[in-house]
Amino acid sequence: MKSYLTGNPEIRLALNEDLSIGTSDYGDGEFPVMNYRITQAFKPPFRISTLIEETGPLKAEVTIEVRAEFNSNINANTVLVQMPLPAFTARVNFELEPGAVGHTTDFKEANKRLERGIKKVVDGSEHTLRAKLTFSQELHGNIVKEVGPLGMTFTIPMYNSSRLQVKYLQIAKKSRWNC
Repeated sequence: MKSYLTGNPEIRLALNEDLSIGTSDYGDGEFPVMNYRITQAFKPPFRISTLIEETGPLKAEVTIEVRAEFNSNINANTVLVQMPLPAFTARVNFELEPGAVGHTTDFKEANKRLERGIKKVVDGSEHTLRAKLTFSQELHGNIVKEVGPLGMTFTIPMYNSSRLQVKYLQIAKKSRWNC
């Protein structure tokens, strides 16, 4: 948690029902208000599975499944899945599941990277992408070693994996504090 306040305000912060942090005075500029670490098991908001199969000497198929596993009252926005592909990838044909509205697919030829964008993801939804790869020359070795790692960026407003809740944050104006 960071604060960008100016002056020297007093900050009061209360967390959850049983955890309250007192008051502190901070100076101008950026400063950490609180640092914390999760020491228990963490359940990520998405489960991703990938299957890579060679379908011929110059062809392969990649299947990526993304399953949302977060609270039903929130949505994920601007989800982007990226996967580096073998250097000899010449062409990629994409197949999305039926009814995939607001989804984009792209093959970044310069970077040899596959990208899939999903505008909005709701809890419990599953999104599958099949990509048929065509190579310019035969791969010698295991294609799995040539692909990946898969990366994912997303925004989930009001998502809290640690279950830490801010009950109140109060900024008190002191008499000696000038705006």
